[in-house]
Amino acid sequence: MTATDTQPHEQRERRRGRGGPLRDVVGLVLLPLPLLVAMRPMSFAGGGTRRWFGRGESQRADAQAAKDAAAAAFYELDTAHRDLRISIETITAVDHSPPARKAAEEYEGFGRRIDEVSQRYITAVDSHDLDRDDLDGAAVARARADLTRAKEELDRVRGELERFAQGLGPLLRTAETQLARLAPAVERARQALLGASNALDAVRAQGLRADDLATRLAALGPELTKLNQGAGQHGVPETIQRADDVVRRAEDVRAEAERLPGRAAEIDKRLVSLRTRAQAITTRAGKVDPVLSELRRRYSAACWQDLQQVPEQAARSVRQAEVKLREAQQARDEQRWADATSLLATVRALLDGTDEAVSAASDRLQRLDAVSFDRQKEVERTRFAVRDAQRLAMSGRSTPDPRHAGPLDEAVARLDRAVAGLEGRHPDWWHFLTETEAVRETAARVVQEIRGSRGGAGAGGG
Repeated sequence: MTATDTQPHEQRERRRGRGGPLRDVVGLVLLPLPLLVAMRPMSFAGGGTRRWFGRGESQRADAQAAKDAAAAAFYELDTAHRDLRISIETITAVDHSPPARKAAEEYEGFGRRIDEVSQRYITAVDSHDLDRDDLDGAAVARARADLTRAKEELDRVRGELERFAQGLGPLLRTAETQLARLAPAVERARQALLGASNALDAVRAQGLRADDLATRLAALGPELTKLNQGAGQHGVPETIQRADDVVRRAEDVRAEAERLPGRAAEIDKRLVSLRTRAQAITTRAGKVDPVLSELRRRYSAACWQDLQQVPEQAARSVRQAEVKLREAQQARDEQRWADATSLLATVRALLDGTDEAVSAASDRLQRLDAVSFDRQKEVERTRFAVRDAQRLAMSGRSTPDPRHAGPLDEAVARLDRAVAGLEGRHPDWWHFLTETEAVRETAARVVQEIRGSRGGAGAGGG
């Protein structure tokens, strides 16, 4: 330690006090003249000016920080607003329900509030130039307060905006689901149209015109145009519905086109088959007259008079069928498939009726011959059916239900009358056969009713 260091503190202070002003003056004399002029006000102002300048810089820094924070809040609000606008546009593009319209109206209200707080923020920024050299402390304080207030307003509106956006979750998810369906739906429609067009080309390559299918496919052209114009012009739900409709109609055209060659082959096959059948029925109808002669010779008029018109009716029906066959062939040649199918159905109905009438005559003769040879077989067959029904009616009962006993008793009496009616030289065998058949039908109906009622009671009791 030096001697100077050991001197009393007061002496060191007195020496420093004596030497300090001199050193200061010498230092000032040695400074260049411009710098000396610049520092002159500071020398007269004393050390207080330098201390105020430090506080001013701190306030200016705080105001600048408030300005930066307000700018960040402004950016965050703008970002949230733009995100919300995308959500609202998504919802309104898909959903036209009252909740969606209400959400859009509330969004417009937010837009006006955002414009107001944004304008106040911009005004606060424009009103305070923090880079000015002559900015005093009061102006800096006002700037900080205005910018802080602008930030708080921006944050408050952003918070409300975010809470509103969260409430849109269900609407937005539904809309996004619809939008997710949009592109695939439109693509399916395009592919369905392409598939229908290709199927139609393949059919035409086989010599089939398919004019009706081509017309139906051409009618889908305007729908494809609307799909290509997009959901922005026609709406998302409407576009999805249109795409689904196009898919359905195009698939129908494609399926019918693919079935067309087989349909044509089937019509050709049916034409050949029905012509052959008509010829066979014509041959069989020619044998009805000998059968009728045998019936007239051996049995009473009641047994055959309802068959007298069969030969004439058969010939007339076959002629009608042949006319329809020719019309069906012409429709097939002209590729009017629906007409050809309808005409062939008419031909089949005519031939079915004729076939039954022609068969009725020979069947009648066979049945009459059998019953006239052995009536007892028919009687026993009928009595067995009645007794079976009677046993079922008495099963589990001491007395039969009148609803069942009455019809069965009448059936027995009817059978007895039919048997008694066979007495005489020329019995009506056909009446006998129709009566026994009616008795068996009565017995079968009673059996069905008994089983039905007992089945229902068992189900109810369980």
